[in-house]
Amino acid sequence: MQNLIDPAILFFVFGVLAGALKSNLEIPPAISKFLSLYLLMALGLKGGFALAQSGLSPQVMLSLSAAMLMAFVVPALGYQLLKKQVSGFDAAAIAASYGSVSAVTFVTALQYLESRQMPFGGHMAVAMVLMESPAIIMAVLLASAMRHRAAGVVSLSASGSATQVGAGGPSGAPSLGKILYESFTDGAHLLLLGAMAVGYISGDAGKAVMAPFSSDLFKGMLAFFLLDMGLMVARNFGAVRGKSPVLIGYAAIGPLVHAAMALGLAVLLQLPTADAALLMVLSASASYIVVPAVLRYAIPEANPSLYFGLSLGVTFPLNILVGIPLYTWMATAALG
Repeated sequence: MQNLIDPAILFFVFGVLAGALKSNLEIPPAISKFLSLYLLMALGLKGGFALAQSGLSPQVMLSLSAAMLMAFVVPALGYQLLKKQVSGFDAAAIAASYGSVSAVTFVTALQYLESRQMPFGGHMAVAMVLMESPAIIMAVLLASAMRHRAAGVVSLSASGSATQVGAGGPSGAPSLGKILYESFTDGAHLLLLGAMAVGYISGDAGKAVMAPFSSDLFKGMLAFFLLDMGLMVARNFGAVRGKSPVLIGYAAIGPLVHAAMALGLAVLLQLPTADAALLMVLSASASYIVVPAVLRYAIPEANPSLYFGLSLGVTFPLNILVGIPLYTWMATAALG
């Protein structure tokens, strides 16, 4: 319950209520984008400063390896489950969203841990970056395989005429190389990595200079951004109305399963408690910004209201309000 009286979380709840009441309160898109960029820049700096202090120790490499493993396991399991409920393209898109991560959920978790004086490794920001793309790659490969299978069926059924499949697939979707380029050069990715590099190179001197920007303003900016996210969540409630109970159940229960898997891995590797909690948060979160933006043209056959609505309308608020404190409690109970 203590998480619910945090000012940033209360602003999120307020945003949801204001949106549900059809208020004309809104954050201009330019300001919303600025807030997002600020949080990513501050997160990158924090991670870089902490990484400069800790270095790339064996413990750090274990944490990053665990993050990469979860980045492949979560979408693979999700696809196998979801393809029995929806089309293959929709299953791949939803699995990609849940295999990737939510930067806002991660940033909120960092603030939660800081408020409880639980030190975490700056390398976990690197883990977040590493977990962003594997699910996208898997989804694109699965969609490409489905298109080629469909093209083969069409070719066999056509009397003596073969269907020619281009580099981008029969639907005209862009090539895998283009998708990977767009994913790895995404502005959010580059800003986070660049800020992390700046923090790592500048070290303690840079941390002292940037403290008013990356630390003092952070809480207020996060509260402002979560207000905007609350408004957005309220506007997207309709996207999940009437969806299959199985899909709603996946959006609500799937993150708990993913977090439990991450906790098991953290216990096996004996990761620090705070790092384990962040690994659980990353594994339980779902992307509603980067992945939907890429999938919109990478897998046009998929229904955006499914993968966007489920991740933003169900999973995001559950993680913000309940998940983060729950995962932290579980990590503390298991690792001390």
